[in-house]
This record gives sequence, C-alpha cells and structure tokens, in this order.
Amino acid sequence: MSVFLLIFVIMPVVEMTILIKVGTIIGALNTVGLVLLTAVIGAALLRQQGLSTLLRANQRLNSGELPAREVAEGLILAVGGALLLTPGFVTDTIGFLCLIPGSRHWLAGQALKRMVASSQSRGFYFRAGSGPFADQDPFGGRSRRPGGDDDVIEGEYEEEPEGRSRDGSDRIEKK
Repeated sequence: MSVFLLIFVIMPVVEMTILIKVGTIIGALNTVGLVLLTAVIGAALLRQQGLSTLLRANQRLNSGELPAREVAEGLILAVGGALLLTPGFVTDTIGFLCLIPGSRHWLAGQALKRMVASSQSRGFYFRAGSGPFADQDPFGGRSRRPGGDDDVIEGEYEEEPEGRSRDGSDRIEKK
C-alpha cells in the first residue's frame, strides 16, 4: 500500500511543486517547452535503445540461449518510456536513468538476482509430472494415474465379431 501511495499521491504533488518552482524561475512557456523537449528526446532514446535490446535478444535466441537479461531490460525500457511521457522533472530523471545503458544493465541485473533468489527461496522449481495438480485430469475427470504409474501405452484395437478369424475367414467352433 505504501508504494502505491508514493506513486499515485506523493509523486504528483512533488512533480507539481517542482513544475511551479521551475515555472516561476524560467517562465511557464519555457517550462512547458522543457517538458516537451524531454519527452521528444526520451522517445528518440527509447527507440534507439529498444531496437538494440531487441537485436541482442534475437541474437541470443538464434544462438539457443535464453534472453532473460534482454527481457528484463525491455521491461525497464518500457517503464522508462512511460515515465518520460509523464510530465514532470522527477519522472523524467527516473525515465532517463532507465534508458541509459549502464544504469539499465545494473537495474536488470538486480531484478534478475531478486527473481532467482525469490524463486529459490519459495521452491519455484517445477518438475514435469509433479506438483499439486499432477494427478488431475485437466478436463475434470478422475485421477489420471490411480497407482501413481506415469507409463502411457498408445495403440489401436479392434473387436472381432464372434465366429470370424483375424484374416476374415469363417471360424468353425467345435462344441
């Protein structure tokens, strides 16, 4: 709750205060122009950095590696772009920090470390055929494996009518 309070209540008040103070010093039109300039510069940087991150992710995928760092950087770029489009100097500063490669790499590394540590402490590892729903039929039926046996044998069968052999000839039954 405190994070949302900070983001949605305190941050706009801080932004308005700074915008008013800057507006009294350099003028209202100059302040609006500066806010628009930071948005344009931010959009250009976002396009450039986003494209380079996308190309790196594509290279890692082509080499058979998981592009986890590039995905984290892409999310940070998206947040930075949204912050740059939000009018204000504090959000612009944070947005530019998200777009600068050095700070973005550091933020992505910290995010990945937290995710790995969190998944290890919560036992996030998943093994196929394990877990609380491993025995459940996804369509609401009974347990898939009553004896705990995972072996599945696929095949076809055909019932033979009585009095016929496999080759189709009549079978004579002795009584």
